[in-house]
Amino acid sequence: MKKLRHFLSVTDLSEDEIWKILQLTKKLKSSPLSKYDKLLCSKTLVMIFEKPSLRTRLSFEIGMTQLGGHAIYLAPSDISMGKRESVADVAKVTSRMSDVIMARTFEHSTIEELAYNSSVPVINGLSNLEHPCQILADLMTIYEVKKKLKNLKIAYVGDCENNVTHSLALAGKALGYEFTAAGPKGYWMDKGIIKRSKAKQLVKPEDAVRRADVVITDTWVSMGDEKEKKERVTRLSSYQVNKKLMDLAKKDAIFMHCLPAYRGFEVASEVIDGPRSVVFQEAENRLHAQKSLILFFLGKL
Repeated sequence: MKKLRHFLSVTDLSEDEIWKILQLTKKLKSSPLSKYDKLLCSKTLVMIFEKPSLRTRLSFEIGMTQLGGHAIYLAPSDISMGKRESVADVAKVTSRMSDVIMARTFEHSTIEELAYNSSVPVINGLSNLEHPCQILADLMTIYEVKKKLKNLKIAYVGDCENNVTHSLALAGKALGYEFTAAGPKGYWMDKGIIKRSKAKQLVKPEDAVRRADVVITDTWVSMGDEKEKKERVTRLSSYQVNKKLMDLAKKDAIFMHCLPAYRGFEVASEVIDGPRSVVFQEAENRLHAQKSLILFFLGKL
């Protein structure tokens, strides 16, 4: 019997599997929808959201529709997972009725518990530790622009204790790009992730961005951190990605952000709305990468 697989971390895929998914993503993006619109006929994806998201819901729901399947959205108030009903029971009930589960949770332990109790693949749509779906779209975007991933220098600036940094760091070890993050002490990447990935954690943003091929940032105040907003804005104010900082990167460097973005805080308008920004290409690629990911885990790749 084939072992059930889940996508909780970017490390759940091998280097070869990541490349297979990226190549399929490229095909899905460039081919007519009619070529794939019956692949998931009668298949159902259940989407469990503890945190709201524009791109995650759109990409998975539209993706399933375009592939001939169906997606069901469960908002936080619909099931009150972990309060009204246990995580284990939610997983057992949902997996008996659906073909795949995507969950966007606060704690990584919640997504792990869902997977442990599920009889169908579980996909991590975001947790406090990793954001592997976003990173597949990021890798696709970088590959589209740079035509390669190996030997690139990717720099992240800002709040490094972040699910995006963690997944980017882990993917870098598999795919051969250099990943460097810069942030103030107290906002550094998880030590275990640094050790596993061999990514670089720095303090000065200039040191991270210098000669970079890709510059990335994210919001300074993630969902759940609102009470710390004043302190975070103060501590991270010198880590804004602006033109002066971008000019330290290579001349053909691109800027990325998983969105939502807060102009005037983590990034200046002149950068995110400027010619080096690929943030909306990056956002669109969530759709194509999600479709490819679902096909992979349902054995259609």
